[in-house]
Amino acid sequence: MTRNHQLMAAGLHLGYAEREIVTDLNLTVPAGKLTVIVGANACGKSTLLRGLARLLQPSRGAVYLDGKPIHQMPTREVATLLGVLPQSPIAPEAITVADLVGRGRYPHQGWFRRWTSEDDAAVAQALSATDMAAFADRPVDELSGGQRQRVWIAMALAQQTDLLLLDEPTTFLDINHQVEVLDLLTDLVKTGGRTVVVVLHDLNLACRYADHIVAMKSGTIIAEGQPNEIITEAVVHDVFHLTAHILRDPVSNTPLIIPVGRHHVAKVTAR
Repeated sequence: MTRNHQLMAAGLHLGYAEREIVTDLNLTVPAGKLTVIVGANACGKSTLLRGLARLLQPSRGAVYLDGKPIHQMPTREVATLLGVLPQSPIAPEAITVADLVGRGRYPHQGWFRRWTSEDDAAVAQALSATDMAAFADRPVDELSGGQRQRVWIAMALAQQTDLLLLDEPTTFLDINHQVEVLDLLTDLVKTGGRTVVVVLHDLNLACRYADHIVAMKSGTIIAEGQPNEIITEAVVHDVFHLTAHILRDPVSNTPLIIPVGRHHVAKVTAR
């Protein structure tokens, strides 16, 4: 049974060496929702996710998981509550798909606990959900980029945490598998009760699938809320420096962003 854990950032400052990327950021992740972080390249999306996931130590401020500073919590405790799929993960050489997905079960292995039928079931379910069961015995390094991405998602699913953070999980995937992955994450939220946070580049897919959008610019949050409430032409221009028209998505009735582009400005103006 899933439990709604609280993940939040307060006065968060994150960066690398002397370069600060995220500045004085406050965020409470809505429990039991699919939150999507969007923004232009180098705006701090992935840096924020790394901070939330305990992969990057704040220079100031803190991330709290159920009220406790996450960077002070034991690693195993965090791993049983929060699953992470970072950007561009690297698999050990010659490891098979099933073995890599099985590594998602490590947080559930105590000092004396052995592999059980429960672990087998979790791995099988994750492989089935990502349509990778037929590849279970294949070496990961023989797969296409899109297939590898699905294996990593399967590993995160096998961890069976109530909180799941994914950085660009649709990278390398064709549009069909992008939709399948986002449908899967939506299922985890709506039927599994999980809390999911995703970094995406595709603003239209973000609007279609997100319960909550966090729009970032220069390491700060410009707007956050439901897509229909916050995604406006002004926000798109501010965050992405893009002139666009916003229509209604005929499938989801969410914002549908139509970029104008400099070669079409005259045509739009002339109407």
